[in-house]
Amino acid sequence: MTIGILGAGLTGLTLGNLIQDCEILEKNSECGGLCRSLEEEGFTFDWGGSHIIFSKDQEVLDFMLVKLGDNIVKRRRNTKILYKGNYVKYPFENGLSELPLQDNFECLRGFINVLIETNTKPGNFKEWLYATFGDGIAEKYLVPYNEKIWNYDLTKMSAWWVEGRVPKPPVEDIIKSSLGIETEGYQHQLHFYYPKEGGINALIDCLERESRDKLIKEFDVNSIKREDNNWIVSNGTESRRYDKIIATHPLFELIHALEDVPAEVYTALHGLKYNSLITVMLGLNVAHLNEFSWLYIPDMDCLAHRVAFPSNYSEAVAPEGKSAVVAEITYNSGDVVDRMPDAEIIARTIEELQKNEIIGKDTVCFAKAMRTRYAYVIYDLEYEKRIAVIKRFLDDAGIHLVGRFAEFKYLNMDACVRNAQDFVKEQLNG
Repeated sequence: MTIGILGAGLTGLTLGNLIQDCEILEKNSECGGLCRSLEEEGFTFDWGGSHIIFSKDQEVLDFMLVKLGDNIVKRRRNTKILYKGNYVKYPFENGLSELPLQDNFECLRGFINVLIETNTKPGNFKEWLYATFGDGIAEKYLVPYNEKIWNYDLTKMSAWWVEGRVPKPPVEDIIKSSLGIETEGYQHQLHFYYPKEGGINALIDCLERESRDKLIKEFDVNSIKREDNNWIVSNGTESRRYDKIIATHPLFELIHALEDVPAEVYTALHGLKYNSLITVMLGLNVAHLNEFSWLYIPDMDCLAHRVAFPSNYSEAVAPEGKSAVVAEITYNSGDVVDRMPDAEIIARTIEELQKNEIIGKDTVCFAKAMRTRYAYVIYDLEYEKRIAVIKRFLDDAGIHLVGRFAEFKYLNMDACVRNAQDFVKEQLNG
């Protein structure tokens, strides 16, 4: 049985490593999807957003680390939130003692009020933030930051997806944090790994080497049809025949390539929400900029919601005596940011980072911006209904979905690997 895997991002290449008789079709000249890196003028940047390697799932973590072999470094997270001009420990609820005293009190009081109030089931994401953390933490950080990164009305986002993804803070940790007693949240991410050389693309390169004989690049799938119990996949000039199809590329591209799609499926598809990402990559004439892993910026007066310092992951991502910085900006099609030219976004980002004393404008020696159309899945209130219509149609057709924008789920790297492993165990080997 020959299986066609559509898309050679992390999920598609993981599947290719696990499935013997398959072909992987990739529309671009390079593999990787969101896990691609740019190497230019001695710098290495992850341009699909700054990535790190971590997981609660030891099997998945081992899979990625084994692939990288000796090309790996381990780091301890040192992440901050820029709040009122000061650096506050991340997660925010673990850095309450670093806030002004009145703000600290309001955060603690709000959390205590949540504990003693009658629990009600939140109807949307914004209500979940208030019901879980209290009005102090929600209003000072979580609401403004999430409004910024999602670029979407939080009252129109569902709450069900947050459970298990955003850990609820233990009461003891909140009290310790307010009193200034050291405590750590998000323990599974406290230590992380990163390729010593090559950026996150180094992991993709390892997977690609093992699947080289199965890989066909620059094959942009624009037609998928059923014929004599086989699937015929075409790019307009060439066709491939498969017994089974696994889609790992964006769901939108899959549906638009299929024949005889019911109107209700198109309606559901076009109702799905996602946002896009601009990554501003900066090289600095500074040997060592700071000690931070990455920095969250909730204030709306700065385009970037997150700034990462990959030189603190690995010194090899920048030439000797220089540093690398990555600023991430979300946007939606047609909005103000989308309409801004890259040069304007770069210039504004540099000005804003200097204003916030994160970098010095005169130290910038390299600057480039890259855009990623599919970045974050938005779980709006209609998401479950719409995705059910689409998946029912694809299940009936016998097309399998694995991966972040194929399944249309907010999956981290480790979850993409896990879903690929589980699919092979349950759907193929089973």
